[in-house]
Amino acid sequence: MSTSPTLSAYLDELRSVIDTALRQALPEGAAPTLVIDAMQHGLMSGGKRLRPCLALMTAETVAPLVGLTTPRARLMALPSACAVEMIHCYSLVHDDLPAMDNDTLRRGKPTTHVVFGDGLAILAGDGLLTEAFGLLAASPSPVAPAGSPEAPADRRLRVISVLATAAGAVGMVGGQAIDLRAAGRVPSHPSEPMGERELREMHARKTGALIRAAAVSGAMITGVDDAVIAAIDYYAQEVGLAFQIIDDVLDVEGSAADLGKTAGKDAASGKPTYPALHGVEQSRRLAVDCVARAKATLDAAGLGGRLTELADWSLTRTK
Repeated sequence: MSTSPTLSAYLDELRSVIDTALRQALPEGAAPTLVIDAMQHGLMSGGKRLRPCLALMTAETVAPLVGLTTPRARLMALPSACAVEMIHCYSLVHDDLPAMDNDTLRRGKPTTHVVFGDGLAILAGDGLLTEAFGLLAASPSPVAPAGSPEAPADRRLRVISVLATAAGAVGMVGGQAIDLRAAGRVPSHPSEPMGERELREMHARKTGALIRAAAVSGAMITGVDDAVIAAIDYYAQEVGLAFQIIDDVLDVEGSAADLGKTAGKDAASGKPTYPALHGVEQSRRLAVDCVARAKATLDAAGLGGRLTELADWSLTRTK
């Protein structure tokens, strides 16, 4: 009798699929080698691949509702998953710049601007962002194996809209702007104290928006109905917040070796975090509450499985 792989093994399998696809995502040979090298540095330096894994996982979870097999749902969602990760990696390349978070370590390796300089790092981020949308618009997709099922153009257009909103001023860009102001790095807008509401809004935009978009895109690309998409969206909103809260906790408790990035940097720079506002133990309790709401939403929608496991993992991870 066969048994399902553990969540860890399943995520490793998804990461392998995603990494293989991402190696085909950039226009090598058609673009200058130096910019492709910088883009590859930001894109292929490892990491959890949480967002693209979530996109594939969600597609596979809802597949039976629309008569898709798990393999077909995975292949259909693969371009969306790759686009999500390219957008995420662009944001990391830019966030690490001296004008932003000024970090020199990412995923255990020197950040893109350290290796290639600020100017090329900016261009690499710009390239990853724009290529992500080109990837979703392309037919057939350069990241999907030959003969893969392709989502209709109207679904891909909806996903493009969702990702653009999550990546833009309403989402990540807006969240980073709030973060810069809170750190006192916007001369035209003096910093103001942040309470629970302001901190949650910042994280909802900066981190949560793309996590929600990843899950929603995985569901949306399969053609599942809007009620299921809404349930997935709320689930991802709560898991995304839990993920960010635990990220803040790990910045306090973790080591650079475990995290793959500079530990304790948030506190050193005076950035607003959940532990700074609530303390570590209360922050963990808030994350537990988020996960409980996420799992209740899945139960009400008749979903669960790997998505429930992922929600629980968000609380126990160490990096």
